[in-house]
Amino acid sequence: MPLLVMKFGGTSVADLERIENAAKKVRKEVERGYYVIVIVSAMSGKTNELVGWVETTSKLYDAREYDAVVASGENITAGLMALRLQEMGVPARSWQGWQVPINTTSAHGSARFVSIPRDNLDAKFAEGFKVAVVAGFQGVSPEGRITTLGRGGSDTTAVAFAAAFGAERCDIYTDVDGVYTTDPRICAKARKMDKIAFEEMLELASLGAKVLQTRSVELAMRYKVRLRVLSSFEDTDETSGTLVCDEEEIMESKVVSGVAYSRDEAKITLVTVEDRPGVASAIFGPLADAGVNVDMIVQNISEKGHDDAHPGAVTDMTFSCPVNQVERAKRAVEDARAAGSIVYEDLVVDTDVAKVSVVGIGMRSHAGVAAKMFSALAAENVNIKVIGTSEIKISVLIDRKYMELAVQALHDAFELEKA
Repeated sequence: MPLLVMKFGGTSVADLERIENAAKKVRKEVERGYYVIVIVSAMSGKTNELVGWVETTSKLYDAREYDAVVASGENITAGLMALRLQEMGVPARSWQGWQVPINTTSAHGSARFVSIPRDNLDAKFAEGFKVAVVAGFQGVSPEGRITTLGRGGSDTTAVAFAAAFGAERCDIYTDVDGVYTTDPRICAKARKMDKIAFEEMLELASLGAKVLQTRSVELAMRYKVRLRVLSSFEDTDETSGTLVCDEEEIMESKVVSGVAYSRDEAKITLVTVEDRPGVASAIFGPLADAGVNVDMIVQNISEKGHDDAHPGAVTDMTFSCPVNQVERAKRAVEDARAAGSIVYEDLVVDTDVAKVSVVGIGMRSHAGVAAKMFSALAAENVNIKVIGTSEIKISVLIDRKYMELAVQALHDAFELEKA
């Protein structure tokens, strides 16, 4: 019999009524002839509550005990979902990560998958069980301790199970009915897409779209797992939601598929840096060691130029990072200067910027995307501070107050409301 993986996020299992609603969707797939592996998150808000309890109890907590506490939210949901399915007459049982087992690394709080053996679940399916309800977000270390995968880990759990069991599809049920061309809360013309390529979804997820966790899309792309994003709160069928799939499954791609944004960005500039081989390494090595997630990087001739005060070659180095990492970035750069590994005159920080990006696999074969993007922004008097590109995306840093205007202007410019 064919197998499906169905994942329900926190809002989809927020209370007993919603768990019952999710269970009805699972029963519907069983009645269609599928075995089902259900991956569940903790009830909405429960993980934050558990994290708060840990931090209140122990400021410098043991990461292993943190995982033991925080993983319990998913265990509760899994048990309740299995009970509800049993009450509906569906043969189901719950599984915690260590029971499967979901083997991970020992990096507590951010563990990675090592393997998911099929034997235990296959044995239960052979006994007549139709549904395995698995607690998402968790696994077991080589030392036998409970581990967690980091925020959004249940999406990744679902994709990993779909890959390990050769599932026909992995359905991600959430509080939206698919992937949109941009955030409908910002742009009323945003359109739900029927299909989107893995590469496009990966870029959108990494650039700020909150629909899918980035690691889950990476895993799906690597193992060619067909993902479907759809709503827990609507009646659905095979045509519902948005299918995230291989590029070959999409007949004709638009040049630009979507507009993404990230509100909480910062721009940091090192002014008058000594221009010599190895200077970039001397700057970005300490930033990496400090765990700063550097995104866009621009190096240009310094405004100071060559004069009596600056007889040697100098440059300005600009990069962007999340605004909540600014202090960490400043400390890393200042420590590097104090150690003598880099020389610069000033450190300029702008925490009032946003990143807006256009994404589309059609960019590979079409010219003029950048020109159209920049023209659309210019028409709205939006000044561009930094530009970054890849094969299928163009990103710009702009003043945060213009972010929503920029998103709407770009959505209109590329006519994304049209199918």
